[in-house]
Amino acid sequence: MFLNFIIILAVLVTALFLWTPRLHRSLTWQAMTTPLASIIGSGFLVLGPILDVAYGKYAPLIMGALCLGAYLYGAAIRYNMRAIEKVGGSTGATNGRARGKLVHQFEVASSWALGFAYVISVAYYLNLFGVFAVSLTDVNDPFNAKLLTTAVFVIIVFVGWTRGFKSLEALEYVSVSAKLAIIAGLLVGLAIYVSGKAVDGQLIFNVPELTGWPAVTLAFGLIVTVQGFETSRYLADGYDIKTRIRSMQWAQWLSTAIYMIYIFLLTYIFSRGELEFSETAIVDMMVVVAPILPVLLVAAALAAQFSAAVADTSGSGGLIAELTNNRMPPKFGYALLAAIGIALTWMSGVFEIISYASRAFAVYYSLQAGIAAVTAWRNNHFWRCAGFVLLTFIGVMIVIFGQAVEV
Repeated sequence: MFLNFIIILAVLVTALFLWTPRLHRSLTWQAMTTPLASIIGSGFLVLGPILDVAYGKYAPLIMGALCLGAYLYGAAIRYNMRAIEKVGGSTGATNGRARGKLVHQFEVASSWALGFAYVISVAYYLNLFGVFAVSLTDVNDPFNAKLLTTAVFVIIVFVGWTRGFKSLEALEYVSVSAKLAIIAGLLVGLAIYVSGKAVDGQLIFNVPELTGWPAVTLAFGLIVTVQGFETSRYLADGYDIKTRIRSMQWAQWLSTAIYMIYIFLLTYIFSRGELEFSETAIVDMMVVVAPILPVLLVAAALAAQFSAAVADTSGSGGLIAELTNNRMPPKFGYALLAAIGIALTWMSGVFEIISYASRAFAVYYSLQAGIAAVTAWRNNHFWRCAGFVLLTFIGVMIVIFGQAVEV
């Protein structure tokens, strides 16, 4: 009971802090909420159990590598943002013409890749929504989870067709604040639990189940769990270039700190085979820490997944409309997204969809790194060019070799 009280207190204190007028009115913090909504979303729910099972005591190292890789791809996108600012114009494919034919072609391709990645990511978000929504009920099975996911797809498309997403998008700040407050409570609860285990000499150092190339390819398939920072690039309507770049960097720093603390605390308290591994394994793991945590995590999951799905559905529809010169209006983009998402829901498991989404975003990141490499070469930034070429190569490797988690 005492630990439950401390966790709830941490949630409330964090929520009050996030709603202080000074922070709430901060332009940078407002811009940060968009990338944070994606970075610390679905990945936070599934990544801990995956890394713990697959990599054992080395899980924090893999988490660090994922965060570093994401930050470096963010650096490539930020480099492109500065290049766009120098020539003026939009952030999308049309701006590529001002920077040369090759860059224009890369920009068009990357825009299409991002639109497709959004389609897969919405399936990823809503499938996690489904499994978490039924996880604490009497109908906790894959069929009912997929049925609920399908229903939510239909609801989102209906709202998009009839009313648009503006009213739902206003919930983003509330969703992000609630999620961060619950994560604060989770980390406090974990820290107290782990410190007790450490004092009693009961920390557990599991050997990894995967090593060598299979361990690398699984990490490739998890890049989507730290995805979302790129959304700062597309906030030009509301924020200047300095604010958008700062929002991306700060969002990545904050999410990295949260992920590293979370994985470090989670890795050394469960023995191999102690709990059944599944999409919602984090819920079962947190029951051991404190009874209040599963309820809080499911609440955070539902809010986070729904808001992220709405944001990516809206973004995908708008992007498809822009790329087709409105020959396919956003409404039809929403319908296409839902059709593909529902097909993925019934044909694939959650972990397979995570792998597909990772590959889709890796295509986008590879193209952005390629654009940065071309731009750096033209600006005589040869060392940066070499780094961006390496990132392009790694992105291609992720697309080809990224693997799904095996249950």
